[in-house]
Amino acid sequence: MARNRYDVDETLETKFDAGQLRRLLHYMKPYKKELGLAMFLMMSSSGLSMLIPIFLQKVMDICIPNKDFKTICIYAGLTLLISTYVALSLRLKITLTNKIGQSIIHDLRSDLFKHIQELPFSYFDDKPHGKIQVRVVNYVNNLSDLLSNGIVNTLTDFVNLFFILFFMLYLDVRFTLVALCGLPILVTLVIFIKKKQRRAWQIQSNKQSNLNAYIAESISGIRVTQSFVREDKNTDIFNNLSGTYRTAWLRAVRYNFILGPSVDLISTITTSVIYVLGVSWLIGGEAGITAGLLVTFSSYVYRFWQPINTLASFYNSLLTAISYLERIFETIDEPVKVCDAPGATELPEIVGKVEFKNVDFSYEEGQKILENVNFVAKPGDTIAFVGPTGAGKTTIVNLISRFYNVDSGQILIDDIDISTTTIRSLRTQMGVMMQDSFIFSGTIMDNIRYGNKTATDEDVIRAAKTVCAHDFIMKMENGYNTEVNERGSRLSQGQRQLISFARALLADPKILILDEATSSIDTETEIILQRGLNELLKGRTSFIIAHRLSTIKNADCIMYVDNGNIEERGSHDELVAKGGKYAALYQSQFDFLDK
Repeated sequence: MARNRYDVDETLETKFDAGQLRRLLHYMKPYKKELGLAMFLMMSSSGLSMLIPIFLQKVMDICIPNKDFKTICIYAGLTLLISTYVALSLRLKITLTNKIGQSIIHDLRSDLFKHIQELPFSYFDDKPHGKIQVRVVNYVNNLSDLLSNGIVNTLTDFVNLFFILFFMLYLDVRFTLVALCGLPILVTLVIFIKKKQRRAWQIQSNKQSNLNAYIAESISGIRVTQSFVREDKNTDIFNNLSGTYRTAWLRAVRYNFILGPSVDLISTITTSVIYVLGVSWLIGGEAGITAGLLVTFSSYVYRFWQPINTLASFYNSLLTAISYLERIFETIDEPVKVCDAPGATELPEIVGKVEFKNVDFSYEEGQKILENVNFVAKPGDTIAFVGPTGAGKTTIVNLISRFYNVDSGQILIDDIDISTTTIRSLRTQMGVMMQDSFIFSGTIMDNIRYGNKTATDEDVIRAAKTVCAHDFIMKMENGYNTEVNERGSRLSQGQRQLISFARALLADPKILILDEATSSIDTETEIILQRGLNELLKGRTSFIIAHRLSTIKNADCIMYVDNGNIEERGSHDELVAKGGKYAALYQSQFDFLDK
């Protein structure tokens, strides 16, 4: 659990390899026609543009000495046509590649988000939400340029190199060998900095993730921050994280800036050597050396290093992207531990019998939270769980919804092991209201209807009336159409819980789970709500976790959970008469209220 912090760097479980790069290329398959057109445009325009230096050589070595103005005009016209085609092709290629790139980004982000939706609670327990968010937004966005232009340009540049090399060899083998002398130096440099460059970008992505996690945490906890006057301290922490990110980014880009200038330097040196040799051979009357040849070959040398420079930039972008791809694919590869078993069947419409048989469970290996838990809830029973904080009450109800898998034992609904049924068919027949009442941005009507999209407005209002939420909703400026912010910041905690309660009830579940459902509701509202609950609970199997024992006195069975097991069970009167832990807990609350 140590990595669930904003100031702890993440470690990679799986290192990047060529197979993962092929996975990225797999996202390009649906757009192969558009990619093919973009490649054709770039290669055809590139191949035609290679003729222009040849035209220049012909003009200098033949047309000018012979004063052949007509042929010069023909070459000029061909050059204009080729340049026009190149410009139009480039414009169309940019449109195509940007559309393809953004489509791939959309597909990748959709797969990532869909997978995150299916991950178990344990994944989110173990990772700050900001570190998850940065993968879906920032890391995927950082791949945009690579996918929009980088791959197409790289393939085109490789083809260009062969075109250029062909023309260079066609013109003069000696000059070509001189031009190629700089390549071994460049390859050695790439090999030397490759590992350091990749590691630097991995560190940078970690620091970006830490910064994003702290920002998300700070925004969520802003009320606590201001209540305890922690603004200055939090600013110091932020500045430290931001400074660490800046340092990591500057160190990473320092490696990126090595290749570009190195290519330019090698290009300049080799071109200079060609000029010196060319001029000396021209003066010395070397066979086959002309001014036109020297100028034309120099043009090809310049063009030769251009794609190499572009390839160096792509290499930099690729190493940068790899640090993000590692995190993206790591998330996509995160196993969905709670999933449908092979051959899982649909859970038929249930009556509501729930049985735990010898259930063991632990969040971390070797640290059992529940051990050998056994009980049976008959259809329509109301079961209440009480006990000290951390005893495992919420864990039990989470296992009924199969938010986690049990270590051993069975949980059966209507005598069917829930591990053999599909998760969707199980959860659609359950209503859950958790202690943390989450409100989504939108209208109150939308929030209540969240669990049952087919419900009518009348159904929503009826559910709200049942839980006593109707009156406060109607007092708001637009009633049920009032817009509420994310997490319901406009609402009191009690109001948020009432809306969440109405949401759970609207689903009309056969099994209802209430985890501290009335913890933030005042006593007067609780009395009114209890009447509605009594009607609601009829005909449903209900599991209630409550610290206020007054809310569960009428439960069919109360179970006292402690030390990972059910230590006492029975009705309220039976447990009080027994004089055990439940009786002591009830007496302590009674004494407190009496004071």
